[in-house]
Amino acid sequence: MVKINVLDKEITLYTRDDEDYICITDIAKYKNAQTTGLIISHWLSTRFTVEFMGVWEKIHNPDFNVTEFSNIKNESGSNGFVLTVKQWVQKTKAIGIISKPGRYGGTYAHKDIAFEFASWISVEFKLYLIKEFQRLKDEELKQLGWDIKRNLAKINYRIHTDAIKNNLIPPELSKSQINFVYALEADVLNVALFGKTAKQWQDENPALKGNIRDYANISQLVCLSNLENINALFIDEGMAQKERLKKLNSIAIHQMKLLIADHGVEKLGGSK
Repeated sequence: MVKINVLDKEITLYTRDDEDYICITDIAKYKNAQTTGLIISHWLSTRFTVEFMGVWEKIHNPDFNVTEFSNIKNESGSNGFVLTVKQWVQKTKAIGIISKPGRYGGTYAHKDIAFEFASWISVEFKLYLIKEFQRLKDEELKQLGWDIKRNLAKINYRIHTDAIKNNLIPPELSKSQINFVYALEADVLNVALFGKTAKQWQDENPALKGNIRDYANISQLVCLSNLENINALFIDEGMAQKERLKKLNSIAIHQMKLLIADHGVEKLGGSK
């Protein structure tokens, strides 16, 4: 649940079927925190609200019970008429307003309806509510934009590497690479498979978030998993790091040639 702060009141937001719902119980607290249920019922019982809710449901809800709505509308405005959220939902099959039990329980209304309720509570409160709600949506859009850019960067990187199949086959390491002492075992595997350490990859790709393994394709991930198991056996045997690296590099070259030729492995990465 997402919360926004409006005039020192916490307002809870809830997403249902990709639509934003706002807790009008929280909004009602601005008027009186002890009688939120009565406040909502009084608002819902006015003829204007009944008509507004009916129009909203007709636009958005194909299962809306128009016959029951007409009966409620005819009764609204008369002395002693009281309509609760439960009665409204049960009789008309309304979807614009719902009751939620539990920790974040309360009465939630679609943002269109919640803004109308807020206007009934306080015009000032409504304006600040809209302002805070829009600020939240702007932040979400900004974050979505960053996520899209990051995903596109990953996709473009994979397209680039997959387009040149030979580049996926690890290079045979030089003597200096083999003799270098690597502080991290993870980099032993990185060099064996990718020909570079995580730091070297980051220096070459400053615009990409994450690490070298985040951008590996399915064949490389399968090979990496195999190398991790083999390296563990080499360590148990007491093999020196440079010997392990030389052997792991040879194994990586051999396995990647086989994996690239196996199109069944590529299909496993289809959901990645």
